[in-house]
Amino acid sequence: MQHPHPATGPDPRFLPPSPAAKAPLRLVVADDNPVIRAGLTALLSDREDTTVVAEAADGREAYEAALRHRPDVVLLDVRMPGVDGISALPHLLRLAPVMMLTYSHETDTVQEALRLGAGGYLVHGEFTTEQLVRAVRDVSEGRPHVTPGAARALLSYLRTGAPAHEEPENPRSDGSFSPKNLSQVQSDVGQSFRSRFQLSTREAEIMDLIASGMTNQQIAAACFISEKTVKNHINRIFAKLHSTSRSQATAKWLGVA
Repeated sequence: MQHPHPATGPDPRFLPPSPAAKAPLRLVVADDNPVIRAGLTALLSDREDTTVVAEAADGREAYEAALRHRPDVVLLDVRMPGVDGISALPHLLRLAPVMMLTYSHETDTVQEALRLGAGGYLVHGEFTTEQLVRAVRDVSEGRPHVTPGAARALLSYLRTGAPAHEEPENPRSDGSFSPKNLSQVQSDVGQSFRSRFQLSTREAEIMDLIASGMTNQQIAAACFISEKTVKNHINRIFAKLHSTSRSQATAKWLGVA
């Protein structure tokens, strides 16, 4: 008696269930400019991975929308009439992760937003649509994300910060700092210890972005140049810093090597 031919391939009865597609991230967009709100809503709703569940024109409306919809992330502007973004931030964080999405990149504002618990800080004009969506995903999963303007502000803060038990070196009445404590912004690089590397202004800018942890793709988008141009700059930077890796170059650039 002949046995039936065994079936080829796995028995479908014993296959694990196929994973369900990820539900789109539910977002609240808070910005007092109706054009920006509409643009972001159109941009983020016309995708499979994100959708905007509510818009808000100030911090109070953002809180009410977050309370009602319980979004995955709130995109929050800084300057808004009534309740501004910084004032609303601590209250919103009780309901959802918050990513600042704004034109404001002043150092104090960036520092305060991140100190209060913002999961990211994106400055308009410094990201593509795909980078925005990736940043939203990162913030929803607890990974911080900042664009170059915010990164520079954060680096400035880290470089000027001194331990609480130490007095800052050579404080000046005009509020600026000595080059010794790495507080110089890039425009003052010629006066700082980094001038010995003889980087061009563009190379110094890119080296700052490398030090902030940005990828070549992110640097290209931030500087409006191609990735190939970024790589060419990095090759010259590494040669001038006598470095063979990003971490080695960063250590030298920040004066910790």
